[in-house]
Amino acid sequence: MKKVNPVPALFILFVLLCLNGNTQTTGSYQKEINNWHKQRIRDLKAENGWLNLTGLLWLEQGRNNFGSAADNQLVFPKGTIPKHAGYFYRDNDTVSMTIFTGVPVTIMGKPVNNSLLFKNDTTVPVISAHGNLRWTIIKRGNRLAVRLRNLDHAQLRQFKGIKRFPVDTAWKITATLQTKHLAGTIPITNVLGQTTHLKLAGRLHFTINNQLYSLDALEEGDELFIIFADATNAKKTYPSGRFLYVNKPGADGQIFIDFNKAINPPCAFTPFATCPLPPQQNRLPVPVTAGEQRYAHQ
Repeated sequence: MKKVNPVPALFILFVLLCLNGNTQTTGSYQKEINNWHKQRIRDLKAENGWLNLTGLLWLEQGRNNFGSAADNQLVFPKGTIPKHAGYFYRDNDTVSMTIFTGVPVTIMGKPVNNSLLFKNDTTVPVISAHGNLRWTIIKRGNRLAVRLRNLDHAQLRQFKGIKRFPVDTAWKITATLQTKHLAGTIPITNVLGQTTHLKLAGRLHFTINNQLYSLDALEEGDELFIIFADATNAKKTYPSGRFLYVNKPGADGQIFIDFNKAINPPCAFTPFATCPLPPQQNRLPVPVTAGEQRYAHQ
């Protein structure tokens, strides 16, 4: 009887073990991204998420009456608040609110009749509430607006999720962060046409298909914030581009750009957002087939 050489069998077993290990690694990564995306969906649906926005009402200097009647300067959705609820008073970069008698409005759970809502140095927004409505004051350039939310917005019930490209470890790319010999700020223009100079955290250099590319990253707390465009925009992804948050490098200096976490900007979900647009240097000429695809409104 011919003796069987055990080496090929051992080799096959070794290959199978390696493949199994890679599968587990890939599976673990896919689970990580899927869990991350579930949290992303929860954030969109949250009280301070983007799916419940129902108005962006710009304030003029002086008195701005508000309520659901058409004769108000600021018209809230019909049936959500009395016809004449009160007024906002804008004095340059300060906004106060007066509520008419019999209209229940609260701030931090306490009924209010008169309240200061915004000063130029306001960092924590004051949230006013009436029924399912919530509103704050936001500043964009020299403009101030009431950002209005409805916690019972129809879009919350109609939301069916966001289509994504398949999770692919190839799109988690090692990068280097350049911080020297760069300008301190870069101009970022938003959908309103306003341009602001924002702090530049650094320039990320990386390769796709052996070609070198770079993206400018902004400071965003403990993360880097990237506004980028690529060759998938309009057909597969949101026309103006997408957002991406990247962890700052650790002690070893290592940093990853994970395009599987590329997301739609708020403007994909609502016309009441004021999204920044990608700067020219952040427009990649290649398709980034990873992350969220264009959101289809239900």
